[in-house]
Amino acid sequence: MIHYHGLPITPSTAAVRAVEAGHAFVSFAHSDQLAVAVEVCQSFAIDNGAFSAWKAGKPVANWSGFYEWAAECKRVPSCDFAVVPDVIDGDEADNDALLAEWPLPRWFGAPVWHMHESLDRLERLASGWPRVCIGSSGEFATIGTAAWWGQMARAMRVICNDEGQPLVKLHGLRMLNPEIFSRLPFSSADSTNIGRNIGIDQTWKGNYMPPTKEMRAAVMRSRIESHNSPARWSFTAPEAETSLQGTLL
Repeated sequence: MIHYHGLPITPSTAAVRAVEAGHAFVSFAHSDQLAVAVEVCQSFAIDNGAFSAWKAGKPVANWSGFYEWAAECKRVPSCDFAVVPDVIDGDEADNDALLAEWPLPRWFGAPVWHMHESLDRLERLASGWPRVCIGSSGEFATIGTAAWWGQMARAMRVICNDEGQPLVKLHGLRMLNPEIFSRLPFSSADSTNIGRNIGIDQTWKGNYMPPTKEMRAAVMRSRIESHNSPARWSFTAPEAETSLQGTLL
């Protein structure tokens, strides 16, 4: 699978250590480090920034700016795909309307199935798009809980064949944790784990603590990328709640 590390990561020297010769996830809400991704990554994908805007209490109403930015990114050879705009707390009709509005090729766009939405919608997305993103939402907003795993297991039943092989490429939004992606047949996943943790000194303890943000970024990247996704869904979910942080630090 492809491990996309979310930008921005500061300072930029730490960002380079996190994604150099690797893969980055660049949000429209924080597009200032796009040049880093273009310059040093093997490949990168772009996010619409809806989650960041929603968290800030300023949901996006007009997506024309993102469409223009995405069209420019599409011309970069190393740009893999763009997350189609979505309404985080909207209903299925709201999100289907944004799919109909998508102005770029379907091979470049990846719609989001929000886990509180119907499994019928997931099936529709998988039948019409080559890649589907899975986003935690509603009562399944907290990744790794027993309820979350239960819904994920139901989704895998819909989106995988009888051999457990996914029918389309699957991307796990905010799921770049080995405790999560090592159990799911993802083509790719992303998170901002590195960017959020390299500056929190109290989480880095012990005699061999990496002293700089650049070294911490390299350590976290190595620990994350040493794990892979399985080729098939096992048709079983963890019985216990899984840790979001795991052993990354």
